Amino acid sequence: MREFSVPPIVTVGDSANLTQPVWDNAEAAPEAVQFVRPVPSAGEAGRGRAEVTCRQFRDEVVAVARGLVAAGVSPGDRVALMSRTRYEWTLFDYAIWAAGAVTVPIYETSSAEQAAWILADSGAVAVVVESTAHATLVAGVRDRLPELAHVWQIELDAVDELVAAGAEVDPMEIDRRRTAIRADDVATIIYTSGTTGRPKGCVLTHRNMYADIANAVPVLPNLFLRPGASTLLFLPLAHAFARLIQIGMVQARATMAHCADTRDLIGELQKFRPTFVLSVPRVFEKVYNGARQKAEADGKGKIFDRAEQVAVAYSEALEKPGGPGLGLRAQHAVFDRLVYRKLRAALGGRCRDAISGGAPLGARLGHFFRGIGVTICEGYGLTETSPAAAANLADATKIGTVGRPLPGVTIRIADDGEILISGDLIFQGYWRNEAATAEVLSADGWFRTGDLGQLDTDGFLSITGRKKEIIVTAAGKNVAPAVLEDQVRAHPLISQCVVVGDRQPFIAALVTLDEEALPKWLAAHGRPETTTAEELRDDDALRAEVQGAIDQANQSVSKAEGIKVFRILPHDFTEATGELTPSLKVKRQVVHKTYAAEIADIYRR
Repeated sequence: MREFSVPPIVTVGDSANLTQPVWDNAEAAPEAVQFVRPVPSAGEAGRGRAEVTCRQFRDEVVAVARGLVAAGVSPGDRVALMSRTRYEWTLFDYAIWAAGAVTVPIYETSSAEQAAWILADSGAVAVVVESTAHATLVAGVRDRLPELAHVWQIELDAVDELVAAGAEVDPMEIDRRRTAIRADDVATIIYTSGTTGRPKGCVLTHRNMYADIANAVPVLPNLFLRPGASTLLFLPLAHAFARLIQIGMVQARATMAHCADTRDLIGELQKFRPTFVLSVPRVFEKVYNGARQKAEADGKGKIFDRAEQVAVAYSEALEKPGGPGLGLRAQHAVFDRLVYRKLRAALGGRCRDAISGGAPLGARLGHFFRGIGVTICEGYGLTETSPAAAANLADATKIGTVGRPLPGVTIRIADDGEILISGDLIFQGYWRNEAATAEVLSADGWFRTGDLGQLDTDGFLSITGRKKEIIVTAAGKNVAPAVLEDQVRAHPLISQCVVVGDRQPFIAALVTLDEEALPKWLAAHGRPETTTAEELRDDDALRAEVQGAIDQANQSVSKAEGIKVFRILPHDFTEATGELTPSLKVKRQVVHKTYAAEIADIYRR
């Protein structure tokens, strides 16, 4: 199939904007709990939780928006947000919109150079930062930002400061401003994470984001509309995917909490007990690998392996006529008591659904998690598509695909395999970059994603690679690296895998070790637990372990596409060293440059 289209459920009117659900909720269900936020407490941990009702949230949005108006923020002005995921991020986002302005997210881990570029390129007149470190970073580049008039710091009571400053502003001014916003006005400029160069600002209107989430919520009732629906958001809100969930929770009037520090994630999940979570594949891989390693350390590795086999078989059987047989259901019930229940408890005990995006999840993890009772809805999209364009739904799922187009979306496969998308969710272009816009937007509104894919006869989309990442060997063989990389990363000891070999005689791979898993492997193999990956990279036992993962991955491709040689790198990839984006995607160009000598050495032999 070359094209599949799903008609919209909701058509966004010309006067609609993203603030309207906040006001609608405050009128329709003023006492409903919209957010749960941390507050200082005299308790044993020094932190408590407070509920924020729909009416309270609306009132706080108005109060902060009045402060922005008092500071001179005008309709259409850009206001940047640089903070971890926390309640104040969401509050400022809606307050900026209510003041008629445009939100410009900046990842809180951004360097001074990255932040300076985004602030300057967007022409931001103000920035809200979280910490003193962020304020210091901005101060260091302030002389390059002539349009930046204000810096407010969340940890220095930015909310209270703005509320006090706006006390003299007529609340009706906020009503006038927000009702004057049209659907085609700019809501946000989200800068890409820069996997292929300097970040570009994706211009998204209120219509783009509203159309996306308003059509997604009705077809994902198991996430947003079930009684007591709730989520704990821990991905960066500077990422378009997390932002979509934020506006979806407001749209559906469900309850959301924020987790600013992922080191506290397990504890926070068990306190808040969400009904669903949003994450990226790497986090799901770590949950799986951690459970497997714990089982092996407790001498229960064989039990876990069998439990995994049953979970995958059970999930696969769900897609067949008649479903799981009696014997399989009985085995599944046994392992549910022994293994699966404990894994669900790590997510709080109530979580039965999850959303995965940002990178391919892979059928392996999808079947495992569904088999243990947590269905991962894998979706697909880009910042330029607001971002969700396709998703697996509760009543229409094919694990291993990213689902069908969401309502209001058409997906087409070009002659060269590139995925093209059209619909109201398509962005307006790159901010102040007409050349880059022309490269990806056709005259008739189709967005060229740069991804390669296939549509099956039922309209389910499978991602097969990136156009720019396809490796062509010296013999002319086209190799999609993602297939191999996903398989290699399945090994609990392996963190990352980057396949190389463009214009070379064979395919090779750069592999990094999982620093959390390594000590357990060392102990099991009689090595000092303080041994580093750099000291161990040529160890015969370790290389045999990695070779096993390589051999397993090679079974999924032809002999010509298989990995012939690998190198274990001395360090894992990190965001701090530049190899990962804030959403944990590998920056291939950076890896190729940093490890150019390693790659060259592979092909000298």
